[in-house]
Amino acid sequence: MRRLTISVDDDLADTFDRLVRDKGYENRSEAFRDLVRQALGQASFQDRSAKYCVGTLSYVYNHHERQLASRLTGMQHEHHDLTVSTMHAHLDHENCIETVILRGPTAAVLHFADSVKAQPGVRHGNFYPIPIELEAPSRRQHVHARPAT
Repeated sequence: MRRLTISVDDDLADTFDRLVRDKGYENRSEAFRDLVRQALGQASFQDRSAKYCVGTLSYVYNHHERQLASRLTGMQHEHHDLTVSTMHAHLDHENCIETVILRGPTAAVLHFADSVKAQPGVRHGNFYPIPIELEAPSRRQHVHARPAT
């Protein structure tokens, strides 16, 4: 592990220390590493170097919206190769929240997440992607996916 030394102005240092404390980090280094990982992950999506990703797609929708629940389920079935798992919860008599875990080639996963969020009646959609690297199959004939950063 390398040691980095940085200099920041007092106000920024105080603000960062509050973040470290408020988020429950043990020290500044842990918080800094998380911020760097997040920035590098986002950069890998912007420069298209992230070939694969895993992520969570969350959205709220009104299940009374014409055929929306059926369309969303159909979309997940059509993309069963990308859809790992779905959790569904009822918020009230009309609204539901779903969180879908997606995994696969980045371009396909991003396209699918965008198409779900664009469905008429879907509100508050958010996709949080994490770049991953795939390892070669082991003797057990399965693939490991680990965070890229």
